[in-house]
Amino acid sequence: MFSIQQLGYSLNLKFAPVIIVFAYLGPVAGLITGSIPLLARLYIGGNWYPDVLGWTFVMICFTVMHLYISRITPIKRVLILSGIYVSIYIIFGSIFHKIKDNPSVHFEYLLFVVLGVIIATFLIESYVKLYRLNNKLSYMYKKVEESETNYRLIAENTLDLILVIDKENSIRYLSPSHQFVLGYEESELVGIGLSTLIHLDDVCMIKNTLNEMLENKKSQSFEFRFQHKNGDWIELESRCMPVKGEDQSMKHIVIISRDITERKKSEEILLQSEKLAIVGELAAGVAHEIRNPLTTIKGFVQLYKKEHNSDEYSDLILGEMERIEMITSELLSLGKPQAIHLKRMNIRELIENTLDLLSPQGIMNDIQFILSVEESPIFITCEKNQLKQVFLNVIKNAIEAMNNGGKIHINLRKSADGKCIITFQDQGCGIPEELLPRLGEPFYTLKEKGTGLGLMICHKIIKQHKGSITYQSIVNEGTLIEISIPLAI
Repeated sequence: MFSIQQLGYSLNLKFAPVIIVFAYLGPVAGLITGSIPLLARLYIGGNWYPDVLGWTFVMICFTVMHLYISRITPIKRVLILSGIYVSIYIIFGSIFHKIKDNPSVHFEYLLFVVLGVIIATFLIESYVKLYRLNNKLSYMYKKVEESETNYRLIAENTLDLILVIDKENSIRYLSPSHQFVLGYEESELVGIGLSTLIHLDDVCMIKNTLNEMLENKKSQSFEFRFQHKNGDWIELESRCMPVKGEDQSMKHIVIISRDITERKKSEEILLQSEKLAIVGELAAGVAHEIRNPLTTIKGFVQLYKKEHNSDEYSDLILGEMERIEMITSELLSLGKPQAIHLKRMNIRELIENTLDLLSPQGIMNDIQFILSVEESPIFITCEKNQLKQVFLNVIKNAIEAMNNGGKIHINLRKSADGKCIITFQDQGCGIPEELLPRLGEPFYTLKEKGTGLGLMICHKIIKQHKGSITYQSIVNEGTLIEISIPLAI
């Protein structure tokens, strides 16, 4: 197939692939490749002696030379082997083919061989480079795909909120965690102005922070309130970072946020606990200092009343002093650690005992107690006197809120999560909803002569029993107080 007939000469290009194979694959592959055209040549017919002798000499030279050039690049090996072949052809051509008779024909033959080698080398190197480039690209695509998969895995499963906005503060991307934390679908947020969902009090602060970041080209941190889909405000702690384009101008801003609503509540609870501890210590000290002179004053008033038979003013003074004693006792109970002896008891008996104590006051105020209890007994582990104090305070508050009489419904039941639920529903004046969170704070009261310590002590006792107390109220309709305490094991 590679044979070229010209002027009676058979010019064969068989050594072009042999040179290529020797240069790229080594002597073994080269000998196998060279044997195929030799056998074909002998099969077709020709001058066996010069063909076999020339082939043998070329193969020996290529094999020996390969030992010295095996460490250089294939292109250089091709050039060296091509030069060796040209030299051998000229030597053998001078001996057997009489190159001097038709030098142009032999020159054309060598040119065809060298040109074939050059074209083959170019094609091979091109394919090798394409192959390496393809492998490199495949590797890069694989790494990019792995990186994208990892980023998607992180973005779709983290609770942190990842948000990308442009310089106009319009949302361009948001992570799926926004739906879990804020309730919005991606389609509901993309393209809208960010400031429309931020609390009005925080908008100016965020804009100033973003402007400062655009000027300084440095990341900034801030806290703000973001509106949940249900209307609630979620506290977020955010860090925004500028993203520069190729021209070093600001293209996007990446904001990574975290929901800190629960952390804020915990901090408030901790702060409140610290306040209560300080108030308790202060109250105990003040109450102790007041009680001593109060006892002395009370004794002299009683003595003065006995000696002068003065009832009107003495009774008034003694009544007010008894009220002061009650306040100091509450202060002492608040600040003084009390030993708790927990016992297993039927909560129904404790409530019925409490209602017996308050029945006279209920009758005087035209108030009826209605107790609803499950048939099976409900046992809890509690300190009897402390829990009775809670029920007394709650029911007395309900009585004082019902100036025109009425009914107080008391319900006792078990919950599905293993707790005892006690509810007190009155028909009193009610409490505005915005004031409910403050119930239980020290010295906060809605009564004219109240101290605010009663409910505070109730909260403290219920907390010691690992329970909770909640309030629901409608103005002019009444208040529902729910106390939850774990059932006895």
